[in-house]
Amino acid sequence: MKVTSLDLNLLVVLDAVLEEGGVTAAARRLDLSVPAVSRALGRLRTAFADPLLVRSGRGLEPTAQALALRPRVRALVEDAQHLLGPAEGDVPAALRRAYTVLAPEDLVAGFGADLLARVRAEAPGVQLRFLSEGRAADEGAAVRESAADVAIGVNTPKEADLRVEGLVREPLVGVVRAGHPLGADGVTPARFAAWEHVVVSRHGRLRTAVDRRLEAEGVRRTVAASVPDFTTALRLVAAGDLVGIAPAALARNLAGPLRLATFAPPFELKPLRVSLLWHPRRDGDPAHRWLLDRLREAAGRTTGRPGGGLHELTSRSTLPSS
Repeated sequence: MKVTSLDLNLLVVLDAVLEEGGVTAAARRLDLSVPAVSRALGRLRTAFADPLLVRSGRGLEPTAQALALRPRVRALVEDAQHLLGPAEGDVPAALRRAYTVLAPEDLVAGFGADLLARVRAEAPGVQLRFLSEGRAADEGAAVRESAADVAIGVNTPKEADLRVEGLVREPLVGVVRAGHPLGADGVTPARFAAWEHVVVSRHGRLRTAVDRRLEAEGVRRTVAASVPDFTTALRLVAAGDLVGIAPAALARNLAGPLRLATFAPPFELKPLRVSLLWHPRRDGDPAHRWLLDRLREAAGRTTGRPGGGLHELTSRSTLPSS
């Protein structure tokens, strides 16, 4: 197939159809009629000699060729957007783009509203698509394959082919309901371990670094439950006598609404290290730099740390959690 025989606008349609998983949603995203997108999909099927999307139950599923094309098509569309996009000084008002941000659910709940308000005020043509970590294999793969424009990772290792910018090291605190005996001063390892705990693990693990620290002090605790995010853990803590450990800023923000009390753990815990990740192919895009700045600002306002500081985080199995 010769490039001159293909309407390159069809790649924009293909990108939208593969991203949205259907013709109707793609038409809505592109502000086109459903018949127009259907006709474009028909032309694409002919051009690639592949159905691209096939019926599966009540929905559509991409074919193997479509899955292979997806990151390449996304990269081509992004390159065209960068080439034809606004100049540096014209980014906010002129920008018309949907950004995908891969981030832990707790984090989005904590600073997403502030970020969205600032983005809508400066660039009403911008849409934000937040994806949780469960929607991608890992942050690095998501930004490499253009499944996400930017990712926010926890304890993310440096990767030679990616930009990894540290935002904050967020300390961990003990959390109990207001009026709980552990809310008073003088928490020892024995007092800490005497109460049942709720732990945070994406993979449902019931043993964490905290257990190793307690055992080093000669005591053991009872873990009553494991949950996948800190917000859920704090709601369980608020409803009874469970003890939890959470990022300090998240615990502070929810202390009033949930009637929580915080305390210093009886031993030192490594803080959570939060980072932004993106692919260097986006470095020359002023619109992407604008998005990164908005993320830094929103994080800083949420945590009280100007210029950055993300804190509402989902735990990974390697993190010290309660």
